[in-house]
Amino acid sequence: MRSLFFSLLLFLSCASMLKAQELNARVLINREQVSNTKSGVFEALEKQITQFLNERSWTNLQFREQERIQCSFNITISTYSETDNSFKASLLVASTRPVWGSSYSTTVWNYNDKDFSFNFQEFDKLEWRPEQVDNNLTAMLVYWVYIIIGMDLDAMSPMGGTDYLRLALDICNNADGLGNDGWKAFGDTKNRFAIANDYLDGSMEKFRQLQYEYYRKGLDQMSENIEQARTNIAEAMNLLKESHEDKSLSMLPQIFTDIKRDELVSIFNSQAPKEQREAVCEILSRINPSQNQYWDKMKQ
Repeated sequence: MRSLFFSLLLFLSCASMLKAQELNARVLINREQVSNTKSGVFEALEKQITQFLNERSWTNLQFREQERIQCSFNITISTYSETDNSFKASLLVASTRPVWGSSYSTTVWNYNDKDFSFNFQEFDKLEWRPEQVDNNLTAMLVYWVYIIIGMDLDAMSPMGGTDYLRLALDICNNADGLGNDGWKAFGDTKNRFAIANDYLDGSMEKFRQLQYEYYRKGLDQMSENIEQARTNIAEAMNLLKESHEDKSLSMLPQIFTDIKRDELVSIFNSQAPKEQREAVCEILSRINPSQNQYWDKMKQ
């Protein structure tokens, strides 16, 4: 009887692991800018997006429950029309990863996508057919799913997220015909196409390598040898510099420094060697001078 019990427990445990999906997404719909509208459609939208993101497999990889990527999709509705069920909104999408050997989670991605318009009715069910991209809401969500997954895998192994970043770029190419903003090739240096295309551009390989060096050889080593980990991150900043020089029009280095601003200032504090701090500060100032008030703290 005891043997049967433990066999059943093992089966349920394995089944639970196999069912665990890639994302643990928190979805929030902010409708404060929309008045005199029943809440049902917004509640339905939040529920449908949450289920859509969390209850399906986006890769052929196995993620344990504790390995699911922590992320958030915060949608701020600016206008809503009950006449044609149309929404205009912005989407703040963010993801984090745990740092090994600590209780700290580091932000991998944080971006406000302002070109977000879609149609949705209260009883709609969200479906995804990659061979037929005909819905801007699901196309937006899946695009960011693959960006999040691709970047998370890049942070775990060199160029590990390539397959999923390619899927994100495929969505851009297939969604361009929808007529919504954000998908057009070369239309904007910070739109969805530009982000995915730059990640896959051969001239930005050093930026992709930076992800692994920064997270795995840097942050993940902090608990074991903080001096060596800091040195590895300082060396990774040279990859950031070179990627910026190789493709100066790409916004990825600037986006990275915006996301990592406070973290970098904390890493290269007064305990770091002065020469190291000054070298990192010079690189960051060239890439993102708008944050110089923060980079200058490294010199103090």
